[in-house]
Amino acid sequence: MTSRTRVTLGRREDLGADCANCFGLCCVALAFTWSVDFPVDKPAGDPCTNLDGADACTIHPRLRAEGFRGCTVFDCSGAGQKVSRHTFAGRSWRDDDATRQAMFAAFPVVRRLHELLRYLDEAITITPADTDAERLTRDFERVRALSDADPDTILGIDVDAEYDAARPLLLAASRNARALVRGGDSRDTRADERRVGRLRVGPGADLVGADLRRADLRGASLRGALLIGADLTGAELRSCECIGADLRDADLSGADLRGAVFLTQMQVDAARGDADTRLDDGFQRPTHWGG
Repeated sequence: MTSRTRVTLGRREDLGADCANCFGLCCVALAFTWSVDFPVDKPAGDPCTNLDGADACTIHPRLRAEGFRGCTVFDCSGAGQKVSRHTFAGRSWRDDDATRQAMFAAFPVVRRLHELLRYLDEAITITPADTDAERLTRDFERVRALSDADPDTILGIDVDAEYDAARPLLLAASRNARALVRGGDSRDTRADERRVGRLRVGPGADLVGADLRRADLRGASLRGALLIGADLTGAELRSCECIGADLRDADLSGADLRGAVFLTQMQVDAARGDADTRLDDGFQRPTHWGG
């Protein structure tokens, strides 16, 4: 039995995966390696053995049980349907080798551009109109135009440069939002660092397996932090910054993530939680969570 699903993620519908309008690009173009997330190795460009001729997953309801946990937390941010239906105007990678190679090369570029669009979109919503909102909107429209470009133009885009250009605005939006909940000057970068017992909590912090139960992390910066397997049960995470934070297997049971800045559905799906985990509207509660 096959399954074609629509997964609406994020604040903009066009920046969420629409698998029914994609040629299964994530199941073919990307590689995965035997690990806790995948039970087999698959080179980039080879179709997953679970992909059928109609570009649907034959084990979609059983992915986690079959060992394909990585598939259940992956989000293309809408790049799959964009590349399938817009960039290549409905031509499939199955049609010919030239389309196949170009499509597989364009897909990861568009995916990163769409991820940036999601961050810019959120930054616009949390930024006062009298500060950087207008510039953020201009950047959003410019990056969206890049993602709408033809295949040759897409392959020439320096995505790292686009992220570098957006970084100061995204950081400013985060600091403004976090200052509202923690108090203080939003321009004070020292507020990004704090101590929880003996642990340093801040950008890039190594908090793998850390005991952060019931920790007050309101307005904290977890930017790029490693929180794999961390215990965050009952933690206060309101308005904390989560961009780039690795939350795989972190326990968010009873944690409050309302207003978390740049939190993505992928991060939520990669973590553990329960019925008492508080999330903003628009996030889907993962089926593997308790409660």
